[in-house]
Amino acid sequence: MVNIGVLVSGGGTNLQKLIDAQQAGKIPNGQLRVVIASKPGVYALERAKSAGIEAITLSRKDYPDTESYSLALIEALKARQVELVVLAGFLTITSAEFVRAFPNRIMNVHPALLPAFGGKGYYGLHVHEAVLARGVKVTGATVHFANEVCDGGPIILQKAVAVLPGDTPESLQKRVMEQAEWELLPKAVALFCAGRLKIENELVTVIEEDEHEAN
Repeated sequence: MVNIGVLVSGGGTNLQKLIDAQQAGKIPNGQLRVVIASKPGVYALERAKSAGIEAITLSRKDYPDTESYSLALIEALKARQVELVVLAGFLTITSAEFVRAFPNRIMNVHPALLPAFGGKGYYGLHVHEAVLARGVKVTGATVHFANEVCDGGPIILQKAVAVLPGDTPESLQKRVMEQAEWELLPKAVALFCAGRLKIENELVTVIEEDEHEAN
């Protein structure tokens, strides 16, 4: 059973989809072990508590720099034997040491089709504003492993979502979440926990279920 730690900074809608998937038996090889918030009082903590998952706050403002905060995160996660870290709307910068502590075991969901509209400054509504400003016809979401390059890690899953006439950043954000993010993240987590993700040369291959069972 893979212990999963989820890092959050806000309402926790992606966290809720992971909770729903676990309760529906769709992550049979994993369990949500802990939810850690980067600031107190966020609703994601209530979601975790309601599901019987340990919920703690490590407030970024309580630490003098990124390095000390990242070390506190590493300690909290390792103390709970966390093997997969999921960034679910986690808007706090971590250090390179944090990434090295969990190599190819930190998963992030990004609201665009990477490598487009990714990198520094592309988060939340800013992504959808940029998509609309550029006039692209198709956007979507990406689940990828995090590395030391912002939004630059190996891509696990992607799903396209149409940009519609009259879209606002808010309407596009909602549709990308509903049609792509909420579907992809639980699926990627389940694949990881089942040992069906293979990484070679920064490329992720999803191992077919029958092939995995044969091995």
